[in-house]
Amino acid sequence: MVRLLLQSKKPDQVYSVVTPEHGYSERIADILRDLGVPTSYGSDTGMPLYREATDLLSIGVDIYGREQRLVRDAAIRWHAMHAAARQEDVTLLPISGFRSVDYQLEIWHRKLTSGESVHQILRVSAPPGYSEHHSGRAVDITTLGCPPVTEEFESTLAFAWLLAHAKEFGFSMTYPRNNRFGIVYEPWHWATRV
Repeated sequence: MVRLLLQSKKPDQVYSVVTPEHGYSERIADILRDLGVPTSYGSDTGMPLYREATDLLSIGVDIYGREQRLVRDAAIRWHAMHAAARQEDVTLLPISGFRSVDYQLEIWHRKLTSGESVHQILRVSAPPGYSEHHSGRAVDITTLGCPPVTEEFESTLAFAWLLAHAKEFGFSMTYPRNNRFGIVYEPWHWATRV
């Protein structure tokens, strides 16, 4: 199957098509070049290349009213973890689950358009192809009264509960302080492993 990909910021340029001869890795390399990210990003940082997940299940709506989805196993684990937290009067609210490469690219375009440099963006957002959200196993979490995607989350009851119990449900924090990937501390980002 041949599929045209999202157009780049340049009006006359379309990213490569995915064909047997030109696959996912090449598509991501094309996107990285267009964004100004070294194509060696993965090997330079140790960040894995994530393929887009399929067989996604809903985990409900996020704090913005958008449906969020995870792969089957992660969704089942999320629902169990969410219910267990609720039994202890802890509220876990999803902010973001699965993200496609195209959606991650839109995030990058918005940040670049707002004047952020590639270096600044790389500290807080993995480039398309390297976001753990593509795997369908990652979920960003907040709780009542906490601004989303801020370090303030670490001082909440929800974060303390996750530290104590998330492992029981197969979730762990991917980006702790001083993580090996060079991504800022993200106490809100939790993922299951394969």
